[in-house]
Amino acid sequence: MRLLAFDTATPATAVALVAGEQRGELRHDPQPGERPGHAAQLLALAARLLDDAGLRFADLDRIAVGVGPGTFTGLRIGVATARALAQGTGAELVGVSTLEALATAAPHEGGTLAVLDARRGEAFVGGAVPPAAVTPEILAQVVRPGMLAVGDGAVRFRAVLEPCGATVPADGSPLHRVSALSVADLAAGAPPAGREGVTPEYLRLPDAEVALRERRSE
Repeated sequence: MRLLAFDTATPATAVALVAGEQRGELRHDPQPGERPGHAAQLLALAARLLDDAGLRFADLDRIAVGVGPGTFTGLRIGVATARALAQGTGAELVGVSTLEALATAAPHEGGTLAVLDARRGEAFVGGAVPPAAVTPEILAQVVRPGMLAVGDGAVRFRAVLEPCGATVPADGSPLHRVSALSVADLAAGAPPAGREGVTPEYLRLPDAEVALRERRSE
């Protein structure tokens, strides 16, 4: 199977290609203060991977995309691109939870808690617990001693997680980055969905919708 996988739920753009024994991944991680480069980087990284493997987009059998939760703009770009590529190439389409991809890349005997920075002072959690958007107070209640906590949210909320008995790797650990190869591995054994069956998993209202509701309530 020739499978292209990518995730744009976080500020990073991660793209992977799995074709037989070939496994490759490229990513763009914005520097501090730099805006995410999803729109500019996603197809460019995919094209580089395919070119290195001697393949074209038309050669793909399956396309997998991380469906979040994450930033509204990033998820919209990722899902829309995956749908367009599937329609244009005829490849199967699979959606994968970004939290599940993060957790399964870091298996741990005590359970792996995937934690993404949800902004607004909240975190998206998943893996060892049902996916949800939580406050720091709720995060302290869902974590259990012996868990491994990974993700940019684990870094941000280290001061909440570690006193509760969770282990958080060093800030620069690759375990905190969503891997497109993990997305690919999860998608390889999943049943394909129709293009309309792959939608972003926001877990909460987008920031713009929250702001609009707040203005209307004033």
